[in-house]
Amino acid sequence: MLYHLLYPLRKFISGFNLFQYITFRAGAAAITALFIAFIFGPWIIRKLKTHNIGEEIRKEGPETHYAKHGTPTMGGIIILLATLIPTLLFANLNNLYIILVFIATLWMGIIGYFDDYLKVVKKYPKGLIARYKLLGQFGLGLLIGCWIYFDPTFSGFHSVTTVPFFKNLEIDFGIFYIPVVALVIAGTSNAVNLTDGLDGLASGLLAICILTFAAIAYISGRVDFSDYLNIIYLPGIGELTVYCAALMGALLGFLWFNANPAMVFMGDTGALAGGAALRTIAVLVRKE
Repeated sequence: MLYHLLYPLRKFISGFNLFQYITFRAGAAAITALFIAFIFGPWIIRKLKTHNIGEEIRKEGPETHYAKHGTPTMGGIIILLATLIPTLLFANLNNLYIILVFIATLWMGIIGYFDDYLKVVKKYPKGLIARYKLLGQFGLGLLIGCWIYFDPTFSGFHSVTTVPFFKNLEIDFGIFYIPVVALVIAGTSNAVNLTDGLDGLASGLLAICILTFAAIAYISGRVDFSDYLNIIYLPGIGELTVYCAALMGALLGFLWFNANPAMVFMGDTGALAGGAALRTIAVLVRKE
């Protein structure tokens, strides 16, 4: 919103010209996300403790993990707030890549919230029934896959992915690209969910991955950099750097409370949303 509000005023106040630079807006988004996490994090954690929203430890896990029973979960609310608000403030909201990753994050965040709510508030042992959760995950994947495949914006590379570490090696899946996208989004979303539950593990790994994809998105959006490094050039994809920076700032802010000894876990609210965001970004930059 700040981008759309302030950048047009650059004719009157030259300083607002900074908003044209992705690097400036990405830095501002990351710092804002950190502040949001640090300011609202303790309040959210206190509310979770007050309502006895604690982590349930799987019985098949190691006995050493039992000590984490009761640690507040659903901390993914912190990540969602600290990611989505800076994105709304500093990203170009007309950019299709931003729209898609925003939808993916919010979609899976809502599904994860219901799963956590049923599990820790309503005390349903398995939370949201697995088939409903998978339906939501594959539904999101099919939506994004169809959008990419049929939208003219992606013409010329609507069903193409690239192979890492090989120069100009591309794979065209054709119509099968849609189920491939659904599979990888559902798979990564669940993978991050399985990783959550140990101090700093899921949030730390996600932050590293997102930092990497922020660099890839920025390079892919620059015709000079992408040509030099033999990476597929994707017009407009550089805007994803702003979202990646916001998510990385949110994860680092959350990691402050999630590091050993963990004060809070992200729960399905954060894990499903973070996994879906990570894989959607990978799909959009053609690095599935």
